[in-house]
Amino acid sequence: MTVKKTAGNRVGDGSPGPGRPKGIPNKNTAAIRDMIIAALDKAGGTAYLVEQAEKNPVAFMGLIGKVLPMQVTGEGGGALNITINKPGA
Repeated sequence: MTVKKTAGNRVGDGSPGPGRPKGIPNKNTAAIRDMIIAALDKAGGTAYLVEQAEKNPVAFMGLIGKVLPMQVTGEGGGALNITINKPGA
């Protein structure tokens, strides 16, 4: 049986539904994020992260890479200016 896609199709009739509207986060992702934050709080929060940075620096740096912004820009969204000052120069 082939279902013709029309405006009258309902969820469950074999045709795709409207999906999640743009800008609305996935409920599972939000729930998992909330669980991770709660577990971090119970483990000691900042003190626990400091301990992990000392014990597992490679894993900690991987975590840092996940939470930092992908792109860094300068003032007003322009180019980033980097100045390196060498001591004694």
